[in-house]
Amino acid sequence: MCHQTVSLAARHLEENGIPTVVMGSARDIVEECGVPRFLFTDFPLGNPCGKPWDTAMQRAIVGLALDLLERAWAPRTTVQTPFRW
Repeated sequence: MCHQTVSLAARHLEENGIPTVVMGSARDIVEECGVPRFLFTDFPLGNPCGKPWDTAMQRAIVGLALDLLERAWAPRTTVQTPFRW
């Protein structure tokens, strides 16, 4: 899905009281859109939740996203996952 579209939808949801976390791998686009919470994974496009078939990594990344949703400390918070492709 398009990073810009998801980011704009997240901003709209936030403005209407629904908390969001954008998970993606196009940092420049998402940060330019100004989403409140962004989990950045430095992986090829289409793989923001981890490597295919690596369920342990995928669960860890989704866990980081949920932690970010719960604990974001400031507006426009970006957290980078520690994983490498």
